Amino acid sequence: KNGIVKEVDEKNRKVIVLNIENETTRKIMGLVNIDRSIEGPYLVAEKINIFDAISPLDFRYYGRSKNIFSRLQPYLSESAFVKYALKVESALAGTLAKGSVCTKAIADEIEKACKQVTPEQVYAEEDRIRHNIRALTNCIRNKVSDKAKPFVHFTTTSYDIIATADALRYKEFTNNVLVPALLNLESTLIEIALREKNTLQIGRTHGQHAEPITFGFAIAQYVSRLGSSISRIKKTGNNLRGKISGAVGAYNASSLFFSDPARFEESLLEELGLKASPISTQVAEPEFLVEYLSSVVSAFGAIANLADDMRHLQRNEIGEVGEYFEAKQVGSSTMPQKRNPINFENIKGMWKEFMPRITTMYMDQISEHQRDLTNSASMRFIPELLAGFYVSVIRMNSVMSKLVVDKASMKRNFDADKHMIAAEPLYIILAALGHPDAHEYVREKTLESQKTGKKLLDLVKEDAKIQPYLKKFSKKQIEIIENIERYTGIASKKTQSVCEFWRKELKI
Repeated sequence: KNGIVKEVDEKNRKVIVLNIENETTRKIMGLVNIDRSIEGPYLVAEKINIFDAISPLDFRYYGRSKNIFSRLQPYLSESAFVKYALKVESALAGTLAKGSVCTKAIADEIEKACKQVTPEQVYAEEDRIRHNIRALTNCIRNKVSDKAKPFVHFTTTSYDIIATADALRYKEFTNNVLVPALLNLESTLIEIALREKNTLQIGRTHGQHAEPITFGFAIAQYVSRLGSSISRIKKTGNNLRGKISGAVGAYNASSLFFSDPARFEESLLEELGLKASPISTQVAEPEFLVEYLSSVVSAFGAIANLADDMRHLQRNEIGEVGEYFEAKQVGSSTMPQKRNPINFENIKGMWKEFMPRITTMYMDQISEHQRDLTNSASMRFIPELLAGFYVSVIRMNSVMSKLVVDKASMKRNFDADKHMIAAEPLYIILAALGHPDAHEYVREKTLESQKTGKKLLDLVKEDAKIQPYLKKFSKKQIEIIENIERYTGIASKKTQSVCEFWRKELKI
């Protein structure tokens, strides 16, 4: 049913199969090249070893994961691009029939042919004529009658098909794959934030101990940042634009057959679930795609920042969180005792690789004299950026869902400088009570505390000059000064409100 193996050549990684044109067969076998020189009903197909690939994305970060590969391939692969380009060509024929430019029978014939064209056929034809979209249309034309041939690719230019196909596949990738993964990560972060909303942690600024917060509050920062990023990605991903406006964007060809060619464009794109670029040259307005990819890179930065925070909290001298290690997992090739934060480091490394690629998209905004081809090669790498981000989101969710929080270490770190934390509330209360130079007074006492080893509050209480102010402290103020663990502001409440907001906003 799906193809019969006739002969296997293991040495050269080749198989001879019957019915190689069957799409299911090709997907099962991962066939990438067809040798049509053999006579008869058989074809020779070659399967590439994944470790012969060049990109680390292929052999390391998604190629060996059937789950990730199956999610990315339908949208980001080259075969996906061909499939979406054929979908646009099919919609074109259908819209031509609705406008009575061709018959419905011809449109149906073209639609049927579009479902039969394979990426292998398109690339074989491109090797012959050196033009990818013309190769695609030739492959369609080869499968239809002479009556239908004139209406394949009728009135359109190559970039009508490319821009529309890319907009559609990136939109559907966003809605069907990327956003669900981001929502899973957001749910994980919300769960951690709420669980740890009262877990005391020393806040840090400039790498130094600052004021008390809670660990849940620290995570809630990323709940909010990621939530905003998800909203932007959804908005910009669903605002990607196609175009069916011809070689220079002025509807020159379609205006020969339609009194309202812009409406023809709108109808075709509506069938695909897209909107048209407000105005085009040969290319659609690039800002829609730039804004989408910018929102992706911005979100990548947020999770890279979270990864940085988590890996630094794993340092031996801090030790406040830890990655869950599998029983057989190895942390170091030479130091058996080590448990390196490899997942968080990987996410930071992936961000370092893919973040700079946004500059290429900004450069692709420039197209001289309405259209040049300097973006042709560079835009083919967009799927890598999206794949790299998706892989990192999946990794982040996996590691965060099993994050180990060491509350004992958090308390130890908090207690290390506990007596100095009172400096801020002490100075602020003194200032509120009229002390003429409260900040300088407390600063000098902190220096004295560091020099003598005496606790800051003890030094203040021993100072006769400050007693008139201390007597004016309220009961609540005294309790906070003497029990500085309570000096967390509204960290817990803020955590709760932020998490509730994004749960409602994102419907998770």
